[in-house]
Amino acid sequence: MTNDSAERVFDGVPGAMDPHLALDALARSQARYRALFEAIDDGFCIIEFIDGPHGPASDYVHVEANSGYERHTGIPDIVGKRLRELAPSEAEAWIELYGGVLDSGRPIRFEREFVTAGRHIEVAAARVEPASLRQVSVLFRDISARKAGEAALRASEALARQNVERVQLALAAGAIIGTWFWDIPSDRFTVDAAFAEAFGLDPALGREGLSLAQVVETVHPDDREGLGAAIEAAIARGGAYAHQYRTRRADGRYYWLEANGRVDHAPDGTPLSFPGVLIDIEERRAGEAERARVTDMLRELNDTLEQRVAAQTAELMLAEEALRQSQKMEAVGQLTGGLAHDFNNLLAGISGSLDMIQARLRQGRIGELDRYVIAAQGAAKRAAALTHRLLAFSRRQTLDPKPTDVNRLVADMEDLIRRTVGPGITLETVAKGGLWSTLVDPNQLENALLNLCINARDAMPDGGRITIETGNRWLDDRAGRERDLPPGQYVAMCVSDTGTGMTPDVIEKAFDPFFTTKPIGLGTGLGLSMIYGFARQSGGQVRIYSEVGQGSMICLYLPRHHGDAPVEMVAEPAPPRLSSRGRTVLVVDDEPLVRMLVVDAVEDLGLTAIEAGDGPEALKVLRSPVPIDLLITDVGLPNGMNGRQVADAARELRGGLKIMFVTGYAENAVLSHGHLDPGMQVVTKPFDMTILSGRIQAMIGD
Repeated sequence: MTNDSAERVFDGVPGAMDPHLALDALARSQARYRALFEAIDDGFCIIEFIDGPHGPASDYVHVEANSGYERHTGIPDIVGKRLRELAPSEAEAWIELYGGVLDSGRPIRFEREFVTAGRHIEVAAARVEPASLRQVSVLFRDISARKAGEAALRASEALARQNVERVQLALAAGAIIGTWFWDIPSDRFTVDAAFAEAFGLDPALGREGLSLAQVVETVHPDDREGLGAAIEAAIARGGAYAHQYRTRRADGRYYWLEANGRVDHAPDGTPLSFPGVLIDIEERRAGEAERARVTDMLRELNDTLEQRVAAQTAELMLAEEALRQSQKMEAVGQLTGGLAHDFNNLLAGISGSLDMIQARLRQGRIGELDRYVIAAQGAAKRAAALTHRLLAFSRRQTLDPKPTDVNRLVADMEDLIRRTVGPGITLETVAKGGLWSTLVDPNQLENALLNLCINARDAMPDGGRITIETGNRWLDDRAGRERDLPPGQYVAMCVSDTGTGMTPDVIEKAFDPFFTTKPIGLGTGLGLSMIYGFARQSGGQVRIYSEVGQGSMICLYLPRHHGDAPVEMVAEPAPPRLSSRGRTVLVVDDEPLVRMLVVDAVEDLGLTAIEAGDGPEALKVLRSPVPIDLLITDVGLPNGMNGRQVADAARELRGGLKIMFVTGYAENAVLSHGHLDPGMQVVTKPFDMTILSGRIQAMIGD
């Protein structure tokens, strides 16, 4: 045996192959395979089906590809990439197509346009044996030139058919002017007698041969350039030719004609001959002009019709706007009527209590004062609650959003809800595991939950079941449109009952302020409107699902919060009462009565109070050398500066100054959409004086 032999006696075994020689042979084989693989001008790849999250064989990976693949498809660096990461929207179709080849073993062939590469490709796919490899080979062949040729041929054939049809019609109508034959290599242009007579030429000269320039002299000057370009294009491409232009006939007038012909080429592409026929199209052009005139007239009529329709549409829009305004005024009337009724009751209680206090003071019956003071305070608190609900409906209440665990909130509220709905109602909670957190005012969410449960209880006078359910919701475009929300992730809290249910017209009005189906005196009609306003102000939505006799379900959808998870809050002990020595508070409010009450509260704490009625007056104090430890300012101030602007100026003049905002409603733009800087707090009017005093003392002591 020689060293060149691949087989030799190895380790005493005749015929065994030397591992080094075997590896060398394998390397040469792979090199030949790779060279052949890359030498293929066509694109080629091998795909292998793999299992994925969508099931067995739900994706495939490209395990081989030659350089022609990118050239033909426009897709670079394909090896190692999965279909679903390359074309997720088309993945199912391709997997089904090539999966059929893998399962059946039958090859397929089809055509496809690859827009990225600007090519038309013929694709051939076949299974790689054995089938256990789960592989399919795919060959891509560029057929763009063939497709372009086929398209050009079809266009030429269509033009030729049109020319033949026109010539046949011209013959039938007697509109043939004459024929010509142009020998392109010799540039000899011969015409028949009819052609020569039509243009006032000598028939004998026409038979002997004219120059193309002599013929072009009869063409209208405005049409010569277009005719020359059409002739050059026909000679360059070959095949059928048709062109319309104006020529001067024997009578000296210009007439419209159409030249129809055909350019014949030699096998090497050299143009040889250009025969053709001239057709009189003067009448046809006149008919086309008449049709164009009629079309313009119809277009003008159509434009007039559009103007009339636009005018009627404008009238309808005005009528609709008037109807909307009427409905708006009706809603305002309902709102103001409900407000007047409720506030008159509350004001009667407050005013009557004050009158009785005054009478008892004159009578010296001081021991009975507490009774009327408590009554007046109660009426004032109910008025504050009513105002709070109205602000919630209008989405202008002051919110204190925090990352909130809705499951924990429901669990903390469960005992209170059970006591509120009573023993005749069964309460169930279904808490979703792994519930996302949401950025929301937890106190307002508790109020909303309690209100929904009370409504559910009232809908079941004979008892029933209330179910509180939480869950994560991922809304796509369609689901978002159905709920008037942008698509995304939401936390849902739903309260359902087995009560009487609602009719569609009741559902439509359920969120209107002061609308209620409860008997007079048992409902204000502000509960659901408050919940609706709170949900919308929190970036969410509330929806009612109900059928008469089947119960109702009301769901709050609140945006998912991706920040830190909420933590249990430990109540801090009340701050100790501090020494008032040397501490000064600047109070800014344009309402003298409110300013007086705040100043009294400040001075009762042993602090020094300085008053200002607006922003400019407050700035004078802030620019003075008087020490200020706390600024208390109303948000809505007159004379060109609101409370936020006063606070910003105060921070510029006295860095780190503590600030308490007092507001009757939340002007989000003023309060930076609820995001306050450190050392700032908000107190909502009307406020309990004890709570206000505690807040002032806490801020002074921070």
